[in-house]
Amino acid sequence: MKITAPFGPIWLDADHKGLTLVSFFELKNHQTNSFTEQAAKELIDYFSGERTHFTVPLSIQSGTEFQRKVWAALTQIPYGKTCSYLEIAQAIGSPKAVRAIGQANSKNPLPIIVPCHRVIGKNGQLTGYLGSSEHDGLSIKMFLLQVENGLLD
Repeated sequence: MKITAPFGPIWLDADHKGLTLVSFFELKNHQTNSFTEQAAKELIDYFSGERTHFTVPLSIQSGTEFQRKVWAALTQIPYGKTCSYLEIAQAIGSPKAVRAIGQANSKNPLPIIVPCHRVIGKNGQLTGYLGSSEHDGLSIKMFLLQVENGLLD
């Protein structure tokens, strides 16, 4: 299923258990079902500032055990807050795995829903985020953080 976000198209995919993928790049083969429809509505509400958390069931099909730990930790970052890669590494009991946290974020199959955009450099700088064919990743990350902090008109 394709939706239009303020920064460009997003494709959603799901299986019979829940949402499996949020992509900024076109998906040739994707499902439309009650989970993608729910995710689409929740994302639209999120972009308009009307939703602070997602309730769509997730069905993560990929990732190593480490990546899944990171993704689970990301879901614990409150709406409108940020944390550093180091803080995530410490939260999962791997304080020296800061670079690996960044790599796990880049493999997150459910960006926005699993909020990897809330992770920033320890100096407060915005750092990498997967871009789209229409916008670079940092502009998407900045937009998402602005939505969460009520900084959009």
